[in-house]
Amino acid sequence: MPGVTLADVRAAAARIQGAVLRTPTIRSEALSRATGLDIYLKLDNLQATGAFKERGAANRIALLSARERAAGVVAMSAGNHAQAVARHATLAGIAATIVMPRFTPATKVTRTEGFGARVVLHGDTLAEAAAHAHQLALTEGLVFIHPYDDPAVIAGQGTAALEMLEDQPTIDALSVPVGGGGLLAGCAAAALELKPGIRIFGVEVEAYPAMAQRLAGRPVQVGGPTVAEGIAVRDVGELPLSLLQRFGTEVLVVPERAVEEAIALLAEGAKLVAEGAGAAGLAAVLAFPERFEGRRVGIPICGGNIDARALSNVLLRQLLRDGRILRLRFDIPDRPGVLADIAGRISAMGGNVIEVQHQQLFGAPTVQSTELYLMVEVRDGPQGNAVIAALVASGYGVRRE
Repeated sequence: MPGVTLADVRAAAARIQGAVLRTPTIRSEALSRATGLDIYLKLDNLQATGAFKERGAANRIALLSARERAAGVVAMSAGNHAQAVARHATLAGIAATIVMPRFTPATKVTRTEGFGARVVLHGDTLAEAAAHAHQLALTEGLVFIHPYDDPAVIAGQGTAALEMLEDQPTIDALSVPVGGGGLLAGCAAAALELKPGIRIFGVEVEAYPAMAQRLAGRPVQVGGPTVAEGIAVRDVGELPLSLLQRFGTEVLVVPERAVEEAIALLAEGAKLVAEGAGAAGLAAVLAFPERFEGRRVGIPICGGNIDARALSNVLLRQLLRDGRILRLRFDIPDRPGVLADIAGRISAMGGNVIEVQHQQLFGAPTVQSTELYLMVEVRDGPQGNAVIAALVASGYGVRRE
């Protein structure tokens, strides 16, 4: 099986120069304070398609022969790889066909078509879409571009680590998200040769720990909802797997909550929008701080393509966890002025009522009482506790939902 070396990654960097943005690597003061580490972020969410996938796609397409360019390319993806192949094929004047499952959101289909690709919707699963893409490659003579199980794609992805270490050579640990394994394998190949002794960790989410299971020699058992859908992969690449085995790379498995916390911390602290997969590297630092203690940690923010509603939900859930939003339930007497009195007491304590549900007719235990639900914004957990204590001291039966 072929390998990928620092020389391959350097060659890829030269090929994609000008076609792929050399994104900045910045030290995040906010995240460094929050974690007690030196945190450096590689901002690949700033790529034209919003994700690192352009690196591998651009390198693979640049290596096509004249015959292959004339034939065109095909790829299977429901997300970032689709847009990356579409964009760089179009830039190179090559016809691109992207096979996507029928359930793919219309916005992703539209964006992929906007980059110049022909989109074919086929199958109900990624596996069915992949099988159809391979069939099109055979019947139409197209070149199949795999999202991660390809040495040219892996070398292209490795340019992220090459740039990081060129721009911030003091980095001595990397925390890299893992889906199929192309990004981690490419970054490991570049970083270990460029800076021997650097610690490299892959990161998977609990619902999809396929690479960790393969590296441990266990059967792959994955599935379940996750906000990190970009790394929700069942079948990892065989080439990335072999490279990670050779490098002895460790993969950390993080809980879903850590990914949500990382998305929120990046948005509020670092002022960056990251999708779940793009925030997974930071999630590992939050979940396993002891593994990174005393190190300067480089984290690729490898994608920023998160649905606005999902981002909103994550931020609201984090506000609830932090105690900055309270959900309060009251059983109160059904008489005029009680609601105004409660709102006034909350206001006097510095809280802000942002939502009210008042059920007078059917939910209360007697006709003399009523149920009241309030959502209250406060500065922090201690202030929230003080608001609740003041309400209880005033004789109101209140409980936190």
